[in-house]
Amino acid sequence: MRTTTFLFALAATIPMFMTAGPSTTDQQGPAVAQEEYGLLPPAPWVQGDPADSLYRAARSALQRNDFVRAVSLFHQVRDRYPRSEYAPVAYYWEAFALYRSGGDDKLKQGRDVLRLQRERFPNAYSGDSQALETRICGVLANHGDADCARVISESASSSASATSSSSSTTSSSSSSTATSSSSRTSTRCEDEDDDMRVAALNALLQMDADRAVPILRRVLARRDPCSEVLRRKAIFLISQKQTSETEDILLAAARTDPDDEVRQQAVFWLSQVGTERAVAALDSILRTSNDRQMQEKAIFALSQVDKGGASAALRAYAERTDAPTELREQAIFWIGQSNNADNGRYLQKLYGTLREKELKEKVIFSLSQMNNPENARFIMSIALNESEDIEMRKQALFWAGQQGGSITDLVDLYAKMTNPEMKEQLIFVYSQRREKPAVDKLVDIARSDPDREMRKKALFWLSQSNDPRVAEILQQIIDQ
Repeated sequence: MRTTTFLFALAATIPMFMTAGPSTTDQQGPAVAQEEYGLLPPAPWVQGDPADSLYRAARSALQRNDFVRAVSLFHQVRDRYPRSEYAPVAYYWEAFALYRSGGDDKLKQGRDVLRLQRERFPNAYSGDSQALETRICGVLANHGDADCARVISESASSSASATSSSSSTTSSSSSSTATSSSSRTSTRCEDEDDDMRVAALNALLQMDADRAVPILRRVLARRDPCSEVLRRKAIFLISQKQTSETEDILLAAARTDPDDEVRQQAVFWLSQVGTERAVAALDSILRTSNDRQMQEKAIFALSQVDKGGASAALRAYAERTDAPTELREQAIFWIGQSNNADNGRYLQKLYGTLREKELKEKVIFSLSQMNNPENARFIMSIALNESEDIEMRKQALFWAGQQGGSITDLVDLYAKMTNPEMKEQLIFVYSQRREKPAVDKLVDIARSDPDREMRKKALFWLSQSNDPRVAEILQQIIDQ
């Protein structure tokens, strides 16, 4: 469960870059070099440029994660060939290599290189450059750099306030055509300011909770157009700042945010917080929400919490006769995914109280997944119980075969079965097993079973197994 948290946290520390290729202005490169910027510089695009070979070597060093050499080579590009078309981008990638090198001295040097780049080439990598500087400052702020701490707080705070221009733009857009409105909204959502705000929020992960949480609260209170991406990021960051407010903030977002993804992420991160208060919040969402997707997320979230309250909430919901069958099925499924004897005994007891076939089938399936001899015996008892519904017996027999129990017991069972449907199901179960006794039993049925239909079924499944004896049996039937 906590692996997920680690992966999200790791993802949040990886630099986020805009995806604009070099433009034709300010010596940033020709329009033909429109490849996305990721963790590598764009491929060389200016044959004959005096810095071309140096740039290629620097790019190769960065690709090999040789950051020390990459720093030196990119620095040479901009220092020895200041008029080269590669010079503007060399500043950025030198700073990036310094950032990846680590250490406060390297980080400060990278920050200074980025500021020098913006001074000399203000349009080169403008959004990416500011985003990288924000991330560098986030690390430095966490290491006690007061200047960077101030920059991060100011940048993140700007993300927490919807601008008046957004409202006025939205208002004017409503009087335009639908196509025009859609186009402008897309432009607002994808501009580099949004990239900077996200970078600023990412940097909050490096700062103490007392300073970060109030800013994140204000971000989550925003309802202006295009703030969804910021609120989604804020939800993750809140989950990483364990304070007395964490559960309340996540629960409020889960209940009131207008964006589906924000609400669903809030529910997920409540499960990762894992406190009893978080469990109570998830239980409340499951019991009272009218949003089916939110209830599904709450069921999953409760299944991820290793606390008695979460298990009790799932059990209580599985027993609710007034709840939707599909949601009760999900609760039963996730109870079965927690492989312990107590849950197995609970599901066995639950089976006897259920009336809906779908729920009983789900219990049988869940018990079959728990790989417990006690559960295997219970499933087989259903298969052998002639007072049970035939479909339940067939389901139980199928899953008994899938559990990998004794093939000898299953083979012996055929002679004891009187119901043709159960016999047919047994034949199918044998076909799913690869042990020799299972194949031998199919051969025996195909050759000598008094029921012609059973012989045909056995022969069909044998033909699917590529058993060499099938040809012999067919020949015998033909010769009769």
